[in-house]
Amino acid sequence: MAKKALVTGITGQDGSYLAELLLSKGYEVHGIIRRASTFNTGRLDPIYQDPHADKRRLALHYGDLSDASALARLIARIQPEEIYNLAAQSHVRVSFDAPEYTTDITGTGTIRLLEAIRESGSQPRFYQASSSEMYGKVQEIPQKETTPFYPRSPYGCAKVYSYWITVNYRESYGMYACNGILFNHESPRRGETFVTRKITRAVAHIKAGLQDKLYLGNLDAKRDWGYAKEYVEAMWLMLQQKEPDDYVVATNETHSVKEFLEVAFAHVGLDWRKYVEIDPRYYRPAEVDLLIGDYSKAKRKLGWEPKTRFEDLARLMVDADVDLLRRHQEGKIRVSG
Repeated sequence: MAKKALVTGITGQDGSYLAELLLSKGYEVHGIIRRASTFNTGRLDPIYQDPHADKRRLALHYGDLSDASALARLIARIQPEEIYNLAAQSHVRVSFDAPEYTTDITGTGTIRLLEAIRESGSQPRFYQASSSEMYGKVQEIPQKETTPFYPRSPYGCAKVYSYWITVNYRESYGMYACNGILFNHESPRRGETFVTRKITRAVAHIKAGLQDKLYLGNLDAKRDWGYAKEYVEAMWLMLQQKEPDDYVVATNETHSVKEFLEVAFAHVGLDWRKYVEIDPRYYRPAEVDLLIGDYSKAKRKLGWEPKTRFEDLARLMVDADVDLLRRHQEGKIRVSG
């Protein structure tokens, strides 16, 4: 009988890659999606378009992390063996503009889900998507599982709460509950308002003559950037261990936004300095200057390590956006709205 997994945030970057991975391993996958007036399942299209994928093992359910009773009913009905909590208001800059909403979904949403699990009487293994933004004003370099948190945004603060409440439920109720502290992870499925995807999408449009300028904020911010498709495998591995634990998932390399610009624009033969302008509106009230993660524990205990390097990641994202634009222009893909 197939294992059952419930994934919140299944329509996001990580959720869609995780759904593909779980289906490839024979799981029955259930995803929670929010009601919207336009298509919001585009990242799941590769599953529906794959002739070899068993679409019957993928089920989507309407729900929201703000609705505790709906979460409880879903868990009771599905009885999943694994639950992956990937849903969040995950944009750091937006969290300054919508701090209460961010806290409610990214922070309180986790306790609603954990309580729904506890009250259901079932014993699924639980994965909480924690974030390198919890380290914020970093207390040591590189950051590892024992590094103290110092969040610098409402999003980071909400993620710290979710981290500790997951630990608390593990220790208080004996839940199999893990935190994956994932550093920045990107892909062609990254949201278009996140800096890497904003850059690669602009590269494609500028190269095609459809855009003149790209406006960005702090180009000196340094991040540890990996490939999201590889990071979801670490999530799955965490829930396959004998004992629950918390793990940093990263590349142990740090690169600035400026470096990403250089690689992305150069890939199509352009000089980024001719097209990029700084817009103060994109600066954060409090900045996170440098993130670099030590993934040695994940390598030692999970056998996981990153395979795609920084330059290759930037290039594959540019290639994907160039191809996406071409297919848009040829009318070969669905446009939401």
